[in-house]
Amino acid sequence: MIPLIIFYIHIIAFTAGFTSEYQKEDIGAGFLNVGFMVLIFSVGWSISTFVLKYVMREAGFGIWLNRDAVSLLLLTMGEIIFYYFYFRNDANAPSA
Repeated sequence: MIPLIIFYIHIIAFTAGFTSEYQKEDIGAGFLNVGFMVLIFSVGWSISTFVLKYVMREAGFGIWLNRDAVSLLLLTMGEIIFYYFYFRNDANAPSA
C-alpha cells in the first residue's frame, strides 16, 4: 500500500514538474523535465534498494514496511530535498 501511495505522489510530482516547465519555456522543456525526473526516480530507487539490501532484511519492519517500501520512502525523502532546491524560485537571481 505504501509503494502505491508513493507512486501516486510521483505521478503528481511529474505532472507538476511538466506544467511548471511548460509554463516557463515550452512543451519540449516540459518533456525534458519529466524525463529528468524519471531518470532521477529510477536511478535513485536502484541505489536506495542496493544500500538497504545490506542494512535490513527483506521482510523489513512488517507487512507494510518491507524493504521495497522503505527504499521508496528513502528515495522520496531524498527527492523532496533535491526538488525543493531544483524548483525553487531564486528572488536574488538575475533575470535573463
